[in-house]
Amino acid sequence: PGAPPTKAELANLMTGTGPAIALGDNFTAQYVLGDYASRKVLQTSWTSGPFSSTLLTSKLIPGWVAGMVGMKAGGRRELILPPVDAYGNTPPAGSGIPKNDSLVFIIDLLKLKK
Repeated sequence: PGAPPTKAELANLMTGTGPAIALGDNFTAQYVLGDYASRKVLQTSWTSGPFSSTLLTSKLIPGWVAGMVGMKAGGRRELILPPVDAYGNTPPAGSGIPKNDSLVFIIDLLKLKK
């Protein structure tokens, strides 16, 4: 796959038609998390159910917060995050995410609560 990016990259795979998410909004999403180097899926909410949170850096990794701003409900976005925008040297215990790993997320924004 080549060298991982040194800064976060995002791409809209499908543009939603709903409202755009902003900092502090509550949301529900589905996601797939992959390892950039191995191209292997590490986690997916599609097997455990949708994920709900608030778009704040106190709740999520920096790459999700910066990468989701402006995304519209009903859309799908790809985020490729270097370690500084992901988990860096401290991935969650038991997550299977290697330290200092570049990650790929595919996020489906299902709904927003402003």
